[in-house]
Amino acid sequence: MRAILAAVLLFFSATALVSAQDAPPQITLRGVVHASDLHRYIELPFDVPSGTERLTVVFSQDGAGDHTVIDLGLFDPERFRGWSGGARDGFTIANGDATPGYLPGPVVKGRWRLLLGVPNIRAGVTTHFVAKVFLGRRAISRLAATALRQGPGWYRGDLHMHTAHSDGKCKSRSGVMVPCPAFLTVDAADRRGLDFIVVTDHNTISQSDALEELQPYFDKTLIITGRELTTFWGHANALGGHAFIDFRLQEGQSADALIDATHRAGALFSVNHASAPSGEICMGCGWSARVDHPGRIDAVEIVNGGSLRGTGKADGIGSGFALWQGLLDKGFHPTAIGGSDNHDAPLPLSETGSVGWPTTVVYAENLSEAAILAGIRAGHVFVDVEGTHDRSLAVTFGHAMMGDHVRPTPDTMLEAHVVGVPGGHIELVHDRGLQVASEPDTALRADDTLSFGIATDGQRHWVYVKVMDEAGKLALVGNPIYFESSDRGDSNTSAFFR
Repeated sequence: MRAILAAVLLFFSATALVSAQDAPPQITLRGVVHASDLHRYIELPFDVPSGTERLTVVFSQDGAGDHTVIDLGLFDPERFRGWSGGARDGFTIANGDATPGYLPGPVVKGRWRLLLGVPNIRAGVTTHFVAKVFLGRRAISRLAATALRQGPGWYRGDLHMHTAHSDGKCKSRSGVMVPCPAFLTVDAADRRGLDFIVVTDHNTISQSDALEELQPYFDKTLIITGRELTTFWGHANALGGHAFIDFRLQEGQSADALIDATHRAGALFSVNHASAPSGEICMGCGWSARVDHPGRIDAVEIVNGGSLRGTGKADGIGSGFALWQGLLDKGFHPTAIGGSDNHDAPLPLSETGSVGWPTTVVYAENLSEAAILAGIRAGHVFVDVEGTHDRSLAVTFGHAMMGDHVRPTPDTMLEAHVVGVPGGHIELVHDRGLQVASEPDTALRADDTLSFGIATDGQRHWVYVKVMDEAGKLALVGNPIYFESSDRGDSNTSAFFR
């Protein structure tokens, strides 16, 4: 490790199942099971009001220690909705998704019946149970309600991919191109060693059921449902949440209502492949939609695996750099992310655009949907263009990290800690457009830290770091650190923080 004063950066004065236990249930069903109930079915009726969009049941009983087993099932007013036996302690049903073993569909008004089966209870045992019923709540699926891994850290993931639930295709066992099952996407992410993925099939949330079934098996990779909101004037990812989002943007209409609907659904709004050409090859792919309040855009996909595969350049045609930096220049703070946009899950991991190429790396408090989305919203993110396991970038200014807002302070250096890019160099990009490259004789080592002095005029500015590899190609890119105006409003450009 080494720290050097590589450059002075001058700023010229001339010019962001919710778990069912988080709130009280609307209905609580309590009861007692005795030995006389062995091999019986018990129905517990409850009424569901109109307008309910989601129904969640959380079940508990105190007889497990005595080997009591109580199975679960459900009827709505018209039909049987599912059965999980003793395999689960609850389930969720909504119009667009349901826990495996249960049928998705409308949560209709009327008398529902929770079905209990008692396959085992010992003589002399009395077991008490409680079924909590939650109605009308937008929720993260039960599989994502708890963290797969505890503790803060950098988590690696892919934020853009497609399966058989939209236009994901791959070769069948006999070599015919067929809709590609979601299992192969998650399996590829597991083989890549990703910590999380967001599956973003076009407009639909039908993939939720398949993903919920896969999560218990792939217990090292957090699976998050998303959707690529596909309009005639651009595509955007809704990252997270499970509600349907009306994607039908009309000609001349601003995208603000679409952004607001995404936020109401508990998701982040991220513009995809903004500079991609639109036409017969990629219909509506380039972003041209009007946005009256650009500050509502949460993220921009600056590196897209499909564009990268086609052009060979991460920051060239089809990338989102131009839109992202344009928003930064206007004073907005969208987070720069990447996504493979993979449509062929078995694509070899050594090839550009395979699952995890590029990788978005997020600093989060734990490995859960809520924490990953919070990390993205905060800008605590860098993009690993080639989806490696060992490359990393940490940019700090004192206690601040990428995405944070700070005020320049004397004797504080901007530090860039780069791992895995030996022979490469650093470029600093700031809001005056200047790029400052590290000198040739300061080529990066395999694990290196470079320090930069800051000179400021006391006004607001931003700066981010690009890491180029030995061949001059973009390897890593971080999000900005935002410098706020000084308390004194100092406009003295001679102030130097070294």
